Amino acid sequence: MELTALNARLSTPFTTFAQNKIPLTSTPKILLITPPLTQLNTPYPATAYIKGFLRGRGFDVTQTDFGLELVLRLFSRKGLNQVFQAILDGAYELSDNSQRMLRLRKAYLDTIEPVIRFLQGRDSTLAHPIAMGSFLPEASRFLQLADLEEAFGTMGITDRARHLATLYLEDLADLIKETVCPHFGFSRYADKLALSATSFDPLEEELQTAPNLVDQMLLDLLAERMQEVQPEVVGFSVPFPGNLYGALRLAQFIKQKYPHVKTLMGGGYPNTELRSLREPRIFKYIDFITLDDGEGPWLKLLEFFQGQRDVEQLQRTFLLLNGEVQYLNGSTDADIPHTEVGTPDYSDLKIHEYLSVVEVLNPMHRLWSDGRWNKLTIAHGCYWKRCSFCDITLDYISRYETAPATLLVDRIEQIIAQTGQTGFHFVDEAAPPLALRDLAIELLRRGVKITWWGNIRFEKTFSADLCRLLAASGCIAVSGGLEVASDRLLAKMEKGVSIAQVARVTRDFTAAGIMVHAYLMYGFPTQTAQETIDSLEVVRQLFEQNVIQSGYWHRFSMTAHSPVGKNPEKYGVVKVGPEPGLFADNDLWHEDPQGADHELFGAGLAKALYNYMHGIGLEEPLSFWFDFKVPRSSHPKNMIAQAVEAIGKPDSEKQNLRVLWLGNAPEIEVVTKTKKGRTFHNALLTFTEKTEEYEIRTSPEVGQWLHSWLTRLSEDYGTKYLLKDLAADYPEGQMFTFQEFLITDTWLDLRERGLLVV
Repeated sequence: MELTALNARLSTPFTTFAQNKIPLTSTPKILLITPPLTQLNTPYPATAYIKGFLRGRGFDVTQTDFGLELVLRLFSRKGLNQVFQAILDGAYELSDNSQRMLRLRKAYLDTIEPVIRFLQGRDSTLAHPIAMGSFLPEASRFLQLADLEEAFGTMGITDRARHLATLYLEDLADLIKETVCPHFGFSRYADKLALSATSFDPLEEELQTAPNLVDQMLLDLLAERMQEVQPEVVGFSVPFPGNLYGALRLAQFIKQKYPHVKTLMGGGYPNTELRSLREPRIFKYIDFITLDDGEGPWLKLLEFFQGQRDVEQLQRTFLLLNGEVQYLNGSTDADIPHTEVGTPDYSDLKIHEYLSVVEVLNPMHRLWSDGRWNKLTIAHGCYWKRCSFCDITLDYISRYETAPATLLVDRIEQIIAQTGQTGFHFVDEAAPPLALRDLAIELLRRGVKITWWGNIRFEKTFSADLCRLLAASGCIAVSGGLEVASDRLLAKMEKGVSIAQVARVTRDFTAAGIMVHAYLMYGFPTQTAQETIDSLEVVRQLFEQNVIQSGYWHRFSMTAHSPVGKNPEKYGVVKVGPEPGLFADNDLWHEDPQGADHELFGAGLAKALYNYMHGIGLEEPLSFWFDFKVPRSSHPKNMIAQAVEAIGKPDSEKQNLRVLWLGNAPEIEVVTKTKKGRTFHNALLTFTEKTEEYEIRTSPEVGQWLHSWLTRLSEDYGTKYLLKDLAADYPEGQMFTFQEFLITDTWLDLRERGLLVV
């Protein structure tokens, strides 16, 4: 490769829209784009992370979420009117449902903007007419309401109205997908073109067609933003297959209208799908494609554009040279440490215009679509990184780094100040339990009040006390992988947990008031029909015991970067395709000669789980959910009940663990009583908490000891006091030794009320 020539060809100076030359040493204007579509309720955090990082190094960065902006433009009176007019002008074969909606178009046009304002939280009084059932036009999505009337009885007016408004939007999305834009969906856009796309042909063919109505709205948004920002560099974050087509449509427009603008692409999709990229045609749209964390590669590209770095020194970057795809990774710089990536910067994003929708009534499941959550990462990568189904060879999982709790809370406070929002979704692969412990303590130490949830592993480190600590710091929910719910298969996939352990951990989270979502998997290599049904029985019992509140079944997918994909024979499966292509390489086809016909079970598993999440059908036999004969479960009916009844270690075996007190400092009074000529002295500790007042009586010496320690613990979260420190200070000459005191009613009462050992 002629790198000198490449330097000359790619390092031409930027030009502004007025064609004024900008020296290579100047700072280019950068526009970061999240293409449609990811979530309606909150921004995907990738551009916020990159913006925070680049702005910290002096770059001029603007960002936009075209998923939100496209939805707001489409679901407006003007946008819907364009949709209805295009349908009337077109030659579409309409279903009965679409014909009904077309006849009701005036009702849709009159209600769409009020509904959007309501879902944005800007018109709460609209909840009443929506909930009453006479405000919204209804189509096929509302037919499912008959199944949910019982649940509506437990919902407030606002929640019911938001659910109805969500069904209303989904009806409109169905109409759009049937007519003017087959690609449309609220959390994806043309994702089928990018799924398992070993060939670029389907994407290229679609990109050569005229933009459809929704495409054109997207391009109109881009034209406006390009004129406003006048960037020299446009970066696309493409986290999922459902973002790729939108990114390429936008990049195509840029190359046609602004050929001098450099286009970059990174994100989850290229990180997993394009690591062996050899397809030159994508570079008609995108100049540079980077892998793994974007901070380092994009910083080096910007330095290259400014003439401060040779092309040989780029980092993890694909580009096109002389018609061939080249991968450059000559940079000797280390990856940007997790502590130096900076605080996500959400400025420019229309934070208060996102829509909180209620797709599912289950209170845990709805968190993904309901509420505005600031997304933040506690640690980079996964501390476990052994699961055989996971892409553990890739950087975003394999490189594990943590940040101190003080830095994390600094970032949390900065984000709250910027967004005005105190809800956080920690988007780690699996948040480390000890890092969560330290984060919770630091939040309590500073008095920072947030509401948060995140992804974890169901490991034994999550004790009942740690769960209570996390709840006190604002945790409302966790999600974690139970996966196959079979001990044989859990061991085979090196998950590092057992069914009994999951049951105990979920019990402790639930007891602390934290909701639990379980990621479930079927079709893992060698999984038999018996094991599939046994897994469903485990899930049924977990719901029956109310230790999980939500779940989702995923079909096992063999990927190129997982241990199963790299060594399928070890796991008893056979790779059968696809044939290698020039474009994506991730999803692998396989046969499972030892396992069941996994395809048969998907619908029944999903139907059972949906009902379990709504408290329905837990007493039904498992065969009820399938339209073919299935084996009986081999598990006893009390399997999970026995697991959740297990008792943990006594406090006497926790001498080296930290002691925390979640309550206030008590007041103490020594009470003297005389009975039958004998004088008795007792200490009366009085506790005043947010929701109650209570008293504890004990001996004066133990009372003074408790008062001293509880006061200290309530005022000082910064010092690490261990249980053995309390033991060393325990007063001598008492009726009970310290070990005996740990099982007295006094100690157990305090433990129940917020004295934690973690």
